Amino acid sequence: MTPVRVVSLVPSLTEAVAATAPGALVGATDWCTHPADLGVPRVGGTKNPKLDRIVALAPDLVIANEEENRAPDLAALREAGLEVLVTEVRDVPQAFRELARVTEACGARIRPRWLDEAERAWSALRPPEHRRTAVVPVWRRPWMVLGRDTFAGDVLARLGVDHLQAAHAERYPRIPVEELRASAPDLVVLPDEPYRFTADDGPEAFPGVPSALVSGRHLTWYGPSLAEAPGVLGAALRAARR
Repeated sequence: MTPVRVVSLVPSLTEAVAATAPGALVGATDWCTHPADLGVPRVGGTKNPKLDRIVALAPDLVIANEEENRAPDLAALREAGLEVLVTEVRDVPQAFRELARVTEACGARIRPRWLDEAERAWSALRPPEHRRTAVVPVWRRPWMVLGRDTFAGDVLARLGVDHLQAAHAERYPRIPVEELRASAPDLVVLPDEPYRFTADDGPEAFPGVPSALVSGRHLTWYGPSLAEAPGVLGAALRAARR
């Protein structure tokens, strides 16, 4: 069987393919940071890929995501004659289904072990004894937060944290920080990507509210990190009670 040549436009899917069919990857974005030793040509960002570079790599398949990548770019790649697989991931079960589809399309003959481990990790979660409310900023200047129908929102809900903008009309609404504070959350969840919130950049905007500084990779990526995510995120969320 001839190996499939794959260009990935999604960092978490890059990690998934690298862990499952490492020889398949022939290109990835500048933001594909895992695995750290990934040595493939870079094709620009997720929002501004270099289409000519991708075409020149002559991939059999380009893998993308409906949220991370722009529809006009994907249409242009199809017009250039490339096959594009577009994933949609809005919750944890859907992530597992899409990851199985992607790894199979990239030439995996058997289901990857890390995917089974991730499913077991999430199915073993016990229902939280107590639930807390939160605001979950993903950007600053302007402030943007998780809104409706997001993968990260579902991840947090399964860990006992209900974000207060889950019913918002937008998926990533811009909301003034004064309004976020007025919603009186039990805690604020601050990931380190896409905006890199830190102990010195973010918590001070929510005085008196416990802050959970969490790994953006474990909160928003769907790939091998899903196996660790319940434990890593759970520990960070518990620490915010102190």
